[in-house]
Amino acid sequence: MIFIAEIGMNHNGNLDLAFELIKQAKYAGADVAKFQLGWRGKEGELNHIDKSWLLQLQKWCDYFEIELMVSIFTQDALLMTRGMNLKRYKIASRTLKDNFDLVEEIVKDGKETIISLGMWEDDKLPFLDKDNIKYLWCKSKYPATPWDLIDMPKEFSSEKYYGYSDHSIGIEIPLLAISRGAKIIEKHFTLDKSDTTIRDHILSTTPDEFRILTQVGRSMSKFLDLKI
Repeated sequence: MIFIAEIGMNHNGNLDLAFELIKQAKYAGADVAKFQLGWRGKEGELNHIDKSWLLQLQKWCDYFEIELMVSIFTQDALLMTRGMNLKRYKIASRTLKDNFDLVEEIVKDGKETIISLGMWEDDKLPFLDKDNIKYLWCKSKYPATPWDLIDMPKEFSSEKYYGYSDHSIGIEIPLLAISRGAKIIEKHFTLDKSDTTIRDHILSTTPDEFRILTQVGRSMSKFLDLKI
């Protein structure tokens, strides 16, 4: 069972806030702290992360013993990760839809690649011949209401949807996904849900909420593995 704390842009462009988010994600039971690399990331923009920022994030994640993962949105972002010891990549559904050539290049690296499918409209999944791919079911609405999620798979499996990337408010839907077999949960993470700097704060979990999600979710997953 893997829990990804999607920090994304919730650092508000503040490197010190990113440090605190990484620390709190670790304390809340996250396995992975995830940032976005290249999305709305031009110099001067909120989500700008240059190589020095990225190396600092890696240093902090190593210190707190939590895995650093990044969503790759551009060719420059991919080049920035070269030489770093990242365990795996994340591909947002937007990138899969808009820059398929880049995704192909990333997949060819051979590292585990987690792909969200919220914007993928083809019934046939790509890269089915590759064994380094794990797909996440998601709904690309921000926030997603329970009524937006009624078509969530009744069963998650390694053959198709391995996990779930969540944009709902609260932790009920991720827990429902775990009850249906999801082995990866990606959930936005914030220190302040009332922050209106960007829209993602409101659909994020606080450290206390994320801690409940990881503790209850891991217990549920272990129970399901018993196959009673």
